[in-house]
Amino acid sequence: MRVLFMGTPEFAVPCLDMLTNEGYNVIGVVTQPDKPKGRGHKLAQPPVKEYALQKGIPVYQPKTLKNNAFENTLKKLAPDLIVVVAYGKILPKYILEYPNYGCINVHASLLPKYRGAGPIQWAVINGEKETGITTMFMDEGMDTGDMILKKKTQIRSNETAGELHDRLSALGAEVLKETLALVEKGSIPRMPQPHQQATYAPMLDKSIAKIDWAKPAIEIKNLVRGLNPWPVAFTYYKGRIMKIWSVDIVKNCTDGVPGIILKHIKGQGLAVKAGDNNCIIIEEVQFEGGKRMKVDEYLRGHSIEFGECLG
Repeated sequence: MRVLFMGTPEFAVPCLDMLTNEGYNVIGVVTQPDKPKGRGHKLAQPPVKEYALQKGIPVYQPKTLKNNAFENTLKKLAPDLIVVVAYGKILPKYILEYPNYGCINVHASLLPKYRGAGPIQWAVINGEKETGITTMFMDEGMDTGDMILKKKTQIRSNETAGELHDRLSALGAEVLKETLALVEKGSIPRMPQPHQQATYAPMLDKSIAKIDWAKPAIEIKNLVRGLNPWPVAFTYYKGRIMKIWSVDIVKNCTDGVPGIILKHIKGQGLAVKAGDNNCIIIEEVQFEGGKRMKVDEYLRGHSIEFGECLG
């Protein structure tokens, strides 16, 4: 079976690694073009490309798939199956209909919940207790195709989106392996999605990262967890951006208005009033131009005024 792999970020690498380790005939990798990265804006290769080059797998980086732009290359490669993991673009009909075994996608949610580009982060932000991996046959919609396999995992109470990303990335490879075993046996299930139950997880941007201290403490904590490691939740302290990397909650905290800095709890962090009868304990911060550090470490060389309101 000739397998064409389409993927871009670090999340997709374990799936590609599984395919190569299990001896699948990976005839090529399609990934996004190299993009400028960092302060120097040097072109950086997508993680999937880096892995493929190390393994000697041919790499294709079309700027567009529209208007049959990739059709000639597709016919030359002649894949029997296309595996798609976080490629980053909607596949046009001519690609979806080409392989005999179809296009199989690995998605980081329990579909039909959290269709879209940010399922891991939004599951954490929304305080979900569980998530998982779904494999599915792709169609022309966004994550709307028939489901094949699902596997659940619990979201831990203090887990960040970055930590959950790494666990789901590994789980994705496991579920893909089981899915392809069914393909080879010719006994692969197709379960239509209950579309009326669908929810969406749009791509993240920095506009959602500003903390609203009037919200309940658990919502603030979930936002901080869900935006770690990007774009990172933030607030303002005396007009300066203060990124907040990690927090905890202290219950039954009734003093002050939302956002007021009440005190420093040594070994824990800054106690800040939330919008309910609880406090947020800011554990780890980063000011503009500074490095990420624990609050205790920051306060050894800087001062923060109690009674000041954040935001």
